[in-house]
Amino acid sequence: MALQDIFKGITERLQTTTSVESVYGEPIVADGKTIIPVARVRYGFGGSFGEGSDDNASSSDDGQAGGSGGGGGGGVEVTPIGIIEVTPGDTRYISFEDRRRLIRAALIGLALGAIIFRRRRSKK
Repeated sequence: MALQDIFKGITERLQTTTSVESVYGEPIVADGKTIIPVARVRYGFGGSFGEGSDDNASSSDDGQAGGSGGGGGGGVEVTPIGIIEVTPGDTRYISFEDRRRLIRAALIGLALGAIIFRRRRSKK
C-alpha cells in the first residue's frame, strides 16, 4: 500500500466524521430555554511508508531479502467547552474553560506546595 493510499484513507474517514454536530451538539429544550452544547474538536493524523532492501540484511522466510512497510493512524479529540443558552429575551454563551483553568491552576499549586513542604521538612 502506497503512502498516498494511506493518507487518502485516513482523510476520507476524517471527512465523514466532520460535521456541525461535532462542534455543536443537538439542542436541548427545557423550561423555555434552548441549550446548545459546544465542543472543541481536534483531528490529527500521520503516516509513513518504507520501501527497499538492505543487501546485508538477512533473508525472509521465502529466501528473498527485501524490505517494505507502512502505517498510518489518526485520532479525534472532542472536549466540551461551553453551552449556548437561548431564551425568549436573550442569548448568551457560557464557557466551561474558566472553571477548568481555575481547577488546573489549583491542582498545580497544591502539587508545588506539597513538593516545597516535603523539601523543607526533609532539611530539618
